[in-house]
Parts: sequence; structure tokens; C-alpha cells
Amino acid sequence: VRLAPLPPTGLTGAQQLLYADMRAAIDSDFGELVAHRNDGALIGPFNGWLHYPQFGSPAWAFNRSLWEHGRLPGRVHQLVILVTVAKFKARYAIYGHEYFAERAGLPEDKVATIAAGERPADLTHDERVAYDMAAALSRGGALPETTYRVAVGCFGEHGAAEIVFLVGCFSMVAVTLNAFDAGVPGRDETA
Repeated sequence: VRLAPLPPTGLTGAQQLLYADMRAAIDSDFGELVAHRNDGALIGPFNGWLHYPQFGSPAWAFNRSLWEHGRLPGRVHQLVILVTVAKFKARYAIYGHEYFAERAGLPEDKVATIAAGERPADLTHDERVAYDMAAALSRGGALPETTYRVAVGCFGEHGAAEIVFLVGCFSMVAVTLNAFDAGVPGRDETA
């Protein structure tokens, strides 16, 4: 871990506002997922965002907007995120979104295959479309026209755009996690 965890007692005003917003979402929506230490310090991308609230606040707002305004089915939403974070091998994001994907109804065997960076053979039609678009975007370069058209046909323009923004947001999340060497609770000593 490259950034020391920040207990809530020593935060600046900007950090306190961001902490309160992130902690409220974590407490209400994260279930069993570990996103803070016993002293209240946040872990994962939240710690990096808290250290630099001038960057972290807009990063968190972007992330939050994707689940507040998302229209994709939960399992598809999580599949797209898993494809993206697996590409970057972002440990904490893989840990977190394995949990969220299973909670959203994506079967464990599919989750495991995607988290390992592979395409499951038994994806449903909409899962295949989302997987292919997320994988193409994660590789870089222009998105093939046919991939885009198939996604629009399956999910509509809003859904296809949601896939684009999920890949963009979670690429940023993965880079943040990898840059600051964020570990996985229970597996990495300092997580």
C-alpha cells in the first residue's frame, strides 16, 4: 500500500465531505464487502480518492452516477466491470466486483472465468454482447462499428453508452488501485 489509510478523525473539510458521501453508500449498499478498516479508514479506491479529494470527488461522483442512473441489468453491469478490472488485474476491484456480480445473479463459474480474464462459453446473448463490447474497449483502439451496432440493438443507445462509461470509469478505478497498490482485505496484510 503506497498511501496510508486515513482514519476519519484527521480529515480536512474536503476530505470529510467526500468521506461522508462514500461511507453512506458503503454502509447502505456494500453488504458484506469490506471497504473500511475497524478504525473507519476507507480502503480500495476510496483511500486514494480521499487522499486527493480534488480528483477523488469527481471520480466518486462519476462512479456513483453509473449505479444511480444505470439501466443495464445488474448482472450485465457487473460483467462489464469485471471484464474491465480483470484486464488491469486490479486486485481490490476484482475482489469487490466478484462479490457484486454474484449478488446481481451472475453465476459463480462465469464470475470466476471473467475474473481470470477469459470469456465464458455459456454466456447469454446479452452477456455476450456486453462482454464483447467491454473487451474491445478495454483493448484500446476504435470500437468496431459492428460491435457498437450490436450493443445498441441489444441495449439501446443509452445501454451502449452505459457500457462505454462503465469501461472508462472502471479503467480509472483499476489504474488508481494499481498505482497505489491497494490490496485485498484478508489476503494482503495492509489492506
